Amino acid sequence: MAGPADRSPASTDRRAGRRTFPVLLGAALALTFVGSLRVAEVDPRLLVDRKAAASVARFVADALPPRVDGEFLSLLGVAAVETVQISIAGTVIAVLVGAPLGLMATASLTWSGVLHERATRATRLLLAMAPYGVARALLSVFRAIPEYVWAFMFVRAVGLGPFPAVLAIGVAYGGMLGKVYSEILETADPRPLEALHAAGAGKAGVVVYGLLPAALPHLVSYTLYRWECAIRASAILGFVGAGGLGQQIELSMRMFRFDEVVTLLLVLLALVGAVDVVSGRVRARIGG
Repeated sequence: MAGPADRSPASTDRRAGRRTFPVLLGAALALTFVGSLRVAEVDPRLLVDRKAAASVARFVADALPPRVDGEFLSLLGVAAVETVQISIAGTVIAVLVGAPLGLMATASLTWSGVLHERATRATRLLLAMAPYGVARALLSVFRAIPEYVWAFMFVRAVGLGPFPAVLAIGVAYGGMLGKVYSEILETADPRPLEALHAAGAGKAGVVVYGLLPAALPHLVSYTLYRWECAIRASAILGFVGAGGLGQQIELSMRMFRFDEVVTLLLVLLALVGAVDVVSGRVRARIGG
């Protein structure tokens, strides 16, 4: 039997609000979706248009069978190796950029939590502004700018070739890695940190022995995922003259050699699949 409090106007309004909110949220999402379709000029009828079907048929006729002669495959082998090398070098630079910034962007290590429980309010405010605030600002800038924009800027600085692609992946992915690293470290179990801190361990000891062992599988797992993404990114960056499979795809498309494009895409697909298998086995070993 409902009590007087349950029949009060305030409780009735709260129950009505809880029932109304999902409806309003669903309506808002539906309107947003419809508006997005109109702004993006989405027209499914174009997919079944006769001209579109004829264009697709011509593309398939030009693309099949794929080019698989020895000379072209040897060229693809060199481009595939270059793509992998670009992705590895870029990912290593991304880790070197993201790891220190991620540590500085972790609030529990920089300005709050058990490590700073004795710090004054002014000291915490100063630490929250720098290095914590500076690190988070840099990570935001690095990941907000797409890697191909970074590549264009680095091409202006160091010229064409694989190096701009390596730098672009390193900076853009460094921002992504640092952001996720900080979130992983923030959500780690604080009890080992508190125990080590109570035992008199310094900040470095608390991080190395209390924080990293639990977070390491997740850190490595996300880093490997970003390496997989770097394979695809290095192919895309080839369109700005960075070499690898991407540059070969751009050249073949420019010459309307769609049979070569199909072969290149198949090689890229095999490359991504191989990297996925390797990273999956590493994740299984570390338990990530």
